[in-house]
Amino acid sequence: MRCLGIDLAWSANPSGLCCLEFVNQELVVCDLRRETTIADIFDWLDRYCPTDGIVAVDAPTLIPNQTGSRVPDRLTHKYFGKYHAGAYPANLGLAFVDRTLEVGLSLEACGFEHAPTIKAQVPGRYQIEVFPHPAMVHLFGLNQILKYKKGAIADRKLGLAKLRQLILEKLPHIEPRLNITTLPEIPTKGTDLKALEDQLDSLICAYVAAYWWYWGTEKNLVLGDRESGYIVVPTAI
Repeated sequence: MRCLGIDLAWSANPSGLCCLEFVNQELVVCDLRRETTIADIFDWLDRYCPTDGIVAVDAPTLIPNQTGSRVPDRLTHKYFGKYHAGAYPANLGLAFVDRTLEVGLSLEACGFEHAPTIKAQVPGRYQIEVFPHPAMVHLFGLNQILKYKKGAIADRKLGLAKLRQLILEKLPHIEPRLNITTLPEIPTKGTDLKALEDQLDSLICAYVAAYWWYWGTEKNLVLGDRESGYIVVPTAI
């Protein structure tokens, strides 16, 4: 079973992509990269997931509301606002929605059905929406999100270094275990920081996909549903 993460850019910028695979009851990294166009993302998907797999997308792929916020967006603020991990509100009036909805619909056309409910460890082709910040709060036991997306380069480097360290130290000891011993080093330039940020976010997405497939509702929360939109979040470890 392969578990893929897409840290989808909401504009024409590159998106982070990660493929994890279950090998001997552990997860191994098959690929970690960025691609820019939707076509390139789906070429990558076809290459790494020609049969069964689960795809986790960090972007709103189901948006029923014309204005305001979706149910899952509001629920992230309710449960994770104190960690600064509330989601950006999504509605059909915003500029990015054509792109994010296209990805969800294209995944469905490829046979990846939305899976806000799932039978654990049953092979198939699934897609889910995820949000790395709440996932990291629970997986890593954080009191507040890691601040690596905005601010001075020095601060972003510190936040990204902490994320890198937590992935290497924590995920090999959580079931399912991620068999990983190295990741790219923290760069110095802002553009290179953004590239690594996208890749590490996609790795978190892929891990949440694996965690959802492995445990189902036993150890995950589902904020929302198929009709209102939903976000899958691991429960606190």
